[in-house]
Amino acid sequence: MGKSQKIAKLLGERQKIEKKIEELQQSCQHPTKSIKNVRERLDSTTMVVRWTCNTCSSILGIPNNDELQNYLKQ
Repeated sequence: MGKSQKIAKLLGERQKIEKKIEELQQSCQHPTKSIKNVRERLDSTTMVVRWTCNTCSSILGIPNNDELQNYLKQ
């Protein structure tokens, strides 16, 4: 198997995994959340502060200024 075939296979597997993660995140009730540093996009190295679900790691929103200041004090 050549490199291009291996890459194509891995990309296909990644797409299936990402779809399964998306399905699980959509069905999650997001029972608890916390503020965390997360990547801005999957293909980015830029980190941003967001509310995330503790169960499924889904991004739920942007903290307001007071929440952000409390997070930064920790």
